[in-house]
Amino acid sequence: MPGVCEEIIDDIEDLISSQDITPKERYSNKKNVKVRKFKKTTAEENGNTEDKVFMQSVVPGTQRIFIKTWGCTHNSSDSEYMAGLLTQYGYKLTDDRLEADLWLLNSCTVKNPSQDHFRNEIQEGRSKGKFVVVAGCVPQGAPKLDFIQGLSVIGVQQIDRVVEVVEETLKGHNVRLLGQKKSGGKKLGGAPLELPKVRKNPLIEIIPINTGCLNQCTYCKTKHARGDLGSYPPEEIVARAQQAFSEGVVELWLTSEDTGTYGRDIGSSLPELLKMLIKIIPKHCMMRVGMTNPPYILEHLEEIGEILAHPCVYSFLHVPVQSGSDEVLADMKREYTRQDFENVVDTLRQRVPGVTIATDIICGFPTETEAYFEETMDLCAKYKFPSLFINQFFPRPGTPAARLPRIPTTTVKQRTKKLNELFQSYEPYTHKLGEVQEVLVTEEAFDKEHYVGHNKFYEQVLVPKKQHFLGQKVKVKIVETKKHCMIGEVPTLENARTSLAEIKTSNSVLLLRFIIISTIVLSYCIRFWLFD
Repeated sequence: MPGVCEEIIDDIEDLISSQDITPKERYSNKKNVKVRKFKKTTAEENGNTEDKVFMQSVVPGTQRIFIKTWGCTHNSSDSEYMAGLLTQYGYKLTDDRLEADLWLLNSCTVKNPSQDHFRNEIQEGRSKGKFVVVAGCVPQGAPKLDFIQGLSVIGVQQIDRVVEVVEETLKGHNVRLLGQKKSGGKKLGGAPLELPKVRKNPLIEIIPINTGCLNQCTYCKTKHARGDLGSYPPEEIVARAQQAFSEGVVELWLTSEDTGTYGRDIGSSLPELLKMLIKIIPKHCMMRVGMTNPPYILEHLEEIGEILAHPCVYSFLHVPVQSGSDEVLADMKREYTRQDFENVVDTLRQRVPGVTIATDIICGFPTETEAYFEETMDLCAKYKFPSLFINQFFPRPGTPAARLPRIPTTTVKQRTKKLNELFQSYEPYTHKLGEVQEVLVTEEAFDKEHYVGHNKFYEQVLVPKKQHFLGQKVKVKIVETKKHCMIGEVPTLENARTSLAEIKTSNSVLLLRFIIISTIVLSYCIRFWLFD
């Protein structure tokens, strides 16, 4: 069944960072909002092939908006909030970019290709005469990029003001909101969690529990795009989860740039939050804990193990290692050793039998020698991770690693190919053939012929596309295994009804026989009594 399986793990570590602006330049400007009259340029200046029609006297909120999102689940959550606000105000959302009046593009700067796609989308929108608003980590981390000049910008902590930005843009104005939200001099987590939301999948709620991070990784731009750590109060997160469950959500995803750091700025912790959430999760629902870096999960391993073993929590954790070499990890400033990472994996595997550990590898970091790369190969061969995200090193402008001499591209590609061949050499699910598993079904598969469900270990299981399965926990028998998924077989309703009918028929026959025999016996007893 080629092309059926899809790896559905979205919150891969966000390798974002700053670009052509220094931290001093970014935070010294007290003027967070700039509104300028949009200057209409010629086709030669901006590549437009169609004239833009300015809407000076239209009823606000009646236009159609196309939203596109790149990157991690935190970005997806931001887009869902912006979609909710725009819909509440009256704007129409559309998946057809050509019929839309305005394109809202929410960017990710994990690596060069994602930023290139973002730039290309902007150029296409302009060439078609569309109004374009940009959001996400690219404009937040690099507001001086040439291809976003003349566009309205929504910062990562300003998504709650998307309506006014869209409204002003449709009037022909250029609005840029890039400020950091603070209260009493302390950074806030981000936009309020109680904002209205239009979920991409109505069965899944994505809750950002904090923004920013504590790391200073030399290849990463997250710090400049998302800033320092800012955690949401636990009671706000719990309230948002309760609201989502009341609206029919069956799967809860907790996301951030690093969930393990949660609460360190507000006197709380990730285990404390998770224990509060476990108490309010309905029995028919599941929760997934998002990515965490090794340094911040080490001190909570025992508690995290207990939480991942809970029946309403997926026994799954995404822990990026990036390299199996201590020397490379030190150059990356990852703040842990290979032994620390192995301690995380070994402890969780011992405490939570069958737990799924997903991880990331960066191939071709500038200081990675052939010997250091072999250490990475050895680590991956040792654990045979069922989910392994392999990325080539991309130098992001403004990061320390970008100033280091690069490894030849051919060498990086060879190492990436070698590691990928190792990953493809083993099948992680063959030992589960014939098992009966309970899976939570949440979405349609790419082949349009199956639904996608996940078992307790967040392993992907494809089930028959029966409408009544969606949003339900279903017991399946594993009849086939593949590299990234399993195929489950579910008894049909017709068979179930037949079995039930057979049972009822059998019981009815027995009852009838009992009545007949009892009647005959009673008849003989009466005759014997009358003629005795």
